[in-house]
Order: sequence, then C-alpha cells, then structure tokens
Amino acid sequence: MIQTLLIANRGEIARRVIRTCRELGISPVAVHSDPDADAPHVAEADAAVRLPGATPAETYLRADLLVAAAVSAGADAVHPGYGFLSENADFARAVLAAGLVWVGPSPEAIEAMGSKVAAKKRMASAGVPVLAELDPDSVADTDFPLLVKASAGGGGRGMREVRSRAELADGVASARREAESAFGDGTVFCEPLLEGARHVEVQVLADAHGTVWALGERECSIQRRHQKIVEETPSPAVDPEARHRLYAAATAAAEAIGYVGAGTVEFLFSDGDFHFLEVNTRLQVEHPVTELVFGVDLVAWQIAVAEGAELPAEPPTPNGHAIEARLYAEDPTRDWRPASGTLHRFEVPGDVRVDSGVENGSVVGVHYDPMLAKVIAWAPDRASAARKLAASLAGARIHGLVTNRALLVDVLRHPAFLSGDTHTGFLDQHRLTEAREHDLTPSALAAALTQAARRHTGALPIGWRNLPSQSQRVRYENVEVDYRHTRDGIVTSLPITVVSADGESVVLERDGLRNRFHVSVYDDSVEVDSPLGAVTLRTVPRFPDPVAKVAPGATVAPMPGTVVRVAVEQGQRVEAGAELLVLEAMKMEHRILASTAGAVAELRVTRGQQVDSGDVLVVVAEDEVAEGEP
Repeated sequence: MIQTLLIANRGEIARRVIRTCRELGISPVAVHSDPDADAPHVAEADAAVRLPGATPAETYLRADLLVAAAVSAGADAVHPGYGFLSENADFARAVLAAGLVWVGPSPEAIEAMGSKVAAKKRMASAGVPVLAELDPDSVADTDFPLLVKASAGGGGRGMREVRSRAELADGVASARREAESAFGDGTVFCEPLLEGARHVEVQVLADAHGTVWALGERECSIQRRHQKIVEETPSPAVDPEARHRLYAAATAAAEAIGYVGAGTVEFLFSDGDFHFLEVNTRLQVEHPVTELVFGVDLVAWQIAVAEGAELPAEPPTPNGHAIEARLYAEDPTRDWRPASGTLHRFEVPGDVRVDSGVENGSVVGVHYDPMLAKVIAWAPDRASAARKLAASLAGARIHGLVTNRALLVDVLRHPAFLSGDTHTGFLDQHRLTEAREHDLTPSALAAALTQAARRHTGALPIGWRNLPSQSQRVRYENVEVDYRHTRDGIVTSLPITVVSADGESVVLERDGLRNRFHVSVYDDSVEVDSPLGAVTLRTVPRFPDPVAKVAPGATVAPMPGTVVRVAVEQGQRVEAGAELLVLEAMKMEHRILASTAGAVAELRVTRGQQVDSGDVLVVVAEDEVAEGEP
C-alpha cells in the first residue's frame, strides 16, 4: 500500500493528483522550481522539495533530481502526471531502481510507444490501421501536404504543417527545436496531413491480471497549433458500429505492448475510417470528461493498479455527455500570444468542475505552459452540456491576464459545433480567431462611475464639479466617456441612462434594456464584467511619465523569451510579413514578423539570447515611397 506519493509535476495536474491522495489517505509530496515556490500545488501538499532553477531543463526534466527528491522525502511511489517526464522510460526505470513504485505503465511499454516511428510499425503488425510514415529526408513532391511530428512527445509540441517542399526544411528544423526543448529529444518524422479529419481517442485502463477496459471515446478535434482546447465524450461522429471497431483497435493496441495502467490510444477519424496516431502512456489532460461520464476516478485507479489491484471484468456503463474547455492565458487574435503576470481574480460560477493550477493572486510566468484551468460540464445530453459550459465561462471573472475565454464561448455556441460538425480545422474554417469590434463605451462608463464612487467622501455627490455645466471626462486606452451630476441624477452624452452606481457595480439602461456591470479596480487595470462581455481597461494618466521612444521600423519583443532562430542578417532586405526571428516562450515557438518592407538596419539579438517584453529586436529601415506611388 502506497503511503507517501511524490508528484513529479506542477500546476493543475499536481493539484489533481493531490486531491485524490487526500481522498485515499495518501500523503502527497510536491516538487517545485524556484518560480513555483509559492504555487498552489506546493501549498496544498504535505511536503515539498525544491528543484533549483527556473527552466524545465533545469527542474522538471531532471530525472536525477526528481528521484532524489522522492527518496529524501520518504516517498514510496512516484506519479509523473502528464507532460515533462511522464512518458520517459529512463525516468520510470530510475524510479523503480530506487526501490519506489512507479504509478504508470512499465518502462518497456513506455519505450515501445515512446518512439512514434517504432510505435506505428508495432501497431501495424498488431492489425491496427496506421498512416504511412514518411522520412523527412526523402519525401516526394506528391506527399504534400504533410505533418512533421515529434517522435518522443505529444500535446501538439514539435508539430508543423508543411504544404510544399520550400517549407520543409524550416518546418523540420522548427519542430526539432521545440521537441528538444519540451521532451529532450529532437527526433521527428512526417506523415500525410488529413485535412478535415477528426481527432478521436479511446481511454484505456488495464491491470496486471489481463483485463483491459475501453472507457469510451473522446472527440478532441477543436485544436489550436495542434493542441486540443475543447474535448468531449462521447464523440458526436461515432456511431455504435464505429465505436465497436475503435474499442477493438484500442484494446488490441494496449494488449500488443502489455499495457498496465491508464493510457490513451489516439486516432484520426474520417468518414467512418480511422488511423492510429499514437499511444499516450500516461493520463491525458482531458481525462475529466471520461471520469464524469463513466463515474470513475482515473487517478485512484492508477494508484490501485500500481498497488496490484484487479479491475472488474466489465467497465462501468457510461451516462450522459461531458465537455471540457481549456482556459489559457493567451490572445487568440494575436497568433495565440501567451500572457504572463498576476492573475488578480479567478472565479468560475455554475455547476461545473474546475481543475486549475491557479487561484486569486497567482503569478503566471514565462517558463511553462500558459494553461490556467480546465472547466468541465456534465449534462444528460450534448446540447445541455455545451450550454452549461458556455454560460459558466461567459460568467467567469478572470482578471489580470488576457485569456482565450471569449473564443471558447464562441466555439461552444457556434451552430456548427452544436450540430456536431467539428474537425481539426474548425477554428480556421469559421474564422473564430479574428479580432471583432466591441463597443467599449458602456463598460468604460461603468468603470468611470465606479472609480468616482470609490473616491466619493460623502460630502459631495458623485461626479460633482464646481462648474456643473462641464462634464467629467475620463480617458481609457481606446475609449473616452463623460458624465455630469444634475438634480435628475447622473447624465452622459451617450444614449445611456444611469440607473444606479456604487463602488462595486453599475446598472445602465440602453434602448430599454438594463444590464448590471461589475467593476474591479486594480493598480494596473480596471476589469468590467457584464452580459455584454468582459472588458479590461487601462487608465490614461493626465500627465504621463516620459517614456523612451522606439525607433521607426523597430520590432520589439511581445513577451519575455529566448531567441531560438534568427532568420535575417544586417543589411538584408525583407518584405512585410517576412520572418525576422523566432522566440521561445511558455514552451512554444512564436514567429516574429516584419511589419514593413525594407532593409535590416539593426539586428540587436543573437541566437540563445534572453529578451524581455518590449526589448528592441530588429530595426527595419522602411522603403521610401516616391510621390504618387501607392
């Protein structure tokens, strides 16, 4: 029986495992990097061991430090979570060699599936349908479009779409860099890109006594940058006959490698046919939807199987429908640019499950994945689950960081999603990442009135001026509002009636419709939540401090990160939209593009250099345009 469990991970999954440990009476031990010293998973564990350093390579990817941490804490078992070393056979062997219990499949099973190239061959021999494997060095012109994939990892990292031979070299190099950073192995391969296909996977759970459960299929087709953001079970595209074939293929895959524990067999699904992608020899990020529909605790079963327990002969019967949305600190309208900083407030209402790695006041850094939480809704049917989840996300109060919350709500309420017409190109097809015009004036007026009410001492009415004919003007970035106090109340030049205003909320009426605006004021922003949508406002000071001017044509770092590729040279001419360099931040690569055509006048960075947000990276001397030319 496991008494003390070290969780070799961080954030949301560490908290998830801790929760089950508490229910089972097991003492959880956390590990943490220096930036994670005050993270929620550290505070919730019984003990914590420091991993000196900040980057994954210095900390959560160090098998020797993790094993030493388990031994020093007196743990008798290790749970790897997902990501990092969760699918590393050498780490599993090191844990076992230290006399500890490994909560996961055998090192041999991990190794068999650890190389996706070898895994595809093994699955083909077991009768599981597979896509053709392509060698990056010998692809033919007829093989495009194709997908470059990391052999050693998953989660969308180390994957690139390549549509022509001209893109191949850069796609392979970029995938290798990202795979090396995320998994410590830069091996990549290629396979045909099936556009319009669905991503469908089967949850398996197996014991050491020969029983294998297929716990339903999950639809994971709503993706960005080949990473899932909305997952559900069951899939709206899988009928009973296809489900039977999927279960049989997943079970055969697990039996072919003697799998023990929880794992996932992933497929591409199109027109009733499916092809094997990979076996994830770990718990999946999206495992909660399976737990809610089948009424199981997969982490508890992982621990029980590791202790030698037998599964019942038949799995539980599924009930209802569950959908999960991944909430990220990122801006979908700006090429998924991640955000870092302080999360002032994090509240998600409604009858939903929230698995999060953050809480009020958490600091989101630049070294790790920007996922804040997973929000999961269960209902008797799919439409009800989608409606419940969308309402919960729309009503959430998330302050301090830009997130993908609005995009998730748009997906869940989109007619194509509700009809079940989903595929891996869904976001692009429906242009859901494009920036939309939003009327900020009602929210700005509510913010201005709330701030005035908080300054109000009681001696004078809100908005009072010694010249009552003059309006009080308040400027925020991108919007300006005015209001005036009269005998009849607060009036404004806008076609809006102020019904009430205090230090917490404002009620406004427009065209006969009343809405309540909840306002929160922080040092760096004002956050307004209402049925019209969440709005972040920043006050423009009346007397701004002088700031350093940025040279014309300068491209600045949009976030802190590491320069992993420089694509231009001093003096080189570039076109608008050309790649200047690539930054790595939050475990993903981000291309920095030229905003104008011209010659590279200054190149201020080199490969491997660390940069801060706002640092000047490249200066492009804009082409001069003769009079009369466009």
